[in-house]
Amino acid sequence: MSVFLKYREWVLAAIIALMVTCISLYAPAFGTLDNATGVLNDTAFLFMMALAQMVVILTRGIDLSVAANLALTGMLTGIFNEIFPDLPAFVYVAVALTLGGGLGLINGTLIAWLRIPPIVVTLGTLAIFRGMIVVIGGGSQVNTSDMSASFVGFPKLGFLGLSSVFWIAAIVALLAWFFLSLTRAGRGLYAVGGNPVAARYCGISLPFQQVLAYAISGAVAGMSGYLWVARYGVAYVEIASGYELTVIAACVIGGVSIGGGVGTVAGTLLGALFVGVIVNALPVMQVSPFWQMLISGAVILTAVIINARAEGRGLKLILPEARRAAAQAKR
Repeated sequence: MSVFLKYREWVLAAIIALMVTCISLYAPAFGTLDNATGVLNDTAFLFMMALAQMVVILTRGIDLSVAANLALTGMLTGIFNEIFPDLPAFVYVAVALTLGGGLGLINGTLIAWLRIPPIVVTLGTLAIFRGMIVVIGGGSQVNTSDMSASFVGFPKLGFLGLSSVFWIAAIVALLAWFFLSLTRAGRGLYAVGGNPVAARYCGISLPFQQVLAYAISGAVAGMSGYLWVARYGVAYVEIASGYELTVIAACVIGGVSIGGGVGTVAGTLLGALFVGVIVNALPVMQVSPFWQMLISGAVILTAVIINARAEGRGLKLILPEARRAAAQAKR
């Protein structure tokens, strides 16, 4: 299992390559260059959202509100465009980043300073954000006819057959690698996730790291909200409904430990690509939607089991505080 951990990304890349080869032999249209670029373009949102979720999971947290954040920020940015239709695209990106980051700060503050479990906070804000879409939008939706040319045009720009959304995802990946690998704050996320007690003795603030992680997650989700709405030309309450589960699945498949402190940018991107290939391949292979759900669920469960066994952390993930208290009581 230690060998698996060391070469996890290479193994996952080989599995994806083998999977693409087999699917292409069964359905030759899947192996074309046009379809390959289509898969990358379709998976670009998942690349960004999975990286954002990874930052949160590194701190032993979870953000179930990312898809609701995406939907709410997309709706708010669409309404902002209706009021100010002639602004350049980078202004809408900045607005989306600010709005999404603000929603993420709410999550981080409640978790860090009030010490409410992340799953409880983000499950609550998921419902609040979805409800706010209905209240703000009045139950209606924003359509392409309500959006300006500059608003919808930016995500549809392309280079080398790949959309601007993909290239933005590539930039996000580079920034994530730099932040997590070469900055004190980024390394601090691994520290608080791996061993919160030791991190505290090293002078790393757990509340600050948690707020930072959720703010980053929210900001990326917010930017994705604008790009999503502008690309698909519609904003309504059910946008990306359930997408948070797909995002978490991509992280887990990519080797991000649900116990915190373990995960890489490369692994997360490969996990997202794995999910993207599955999602795009099953319809091409004319697999029933019901079987698609079953297959996807089985793959996710298998990945969780492999990760837990490979890390040897199964018991640690169940009752870490109880084990620590029992050890202290014996001294």
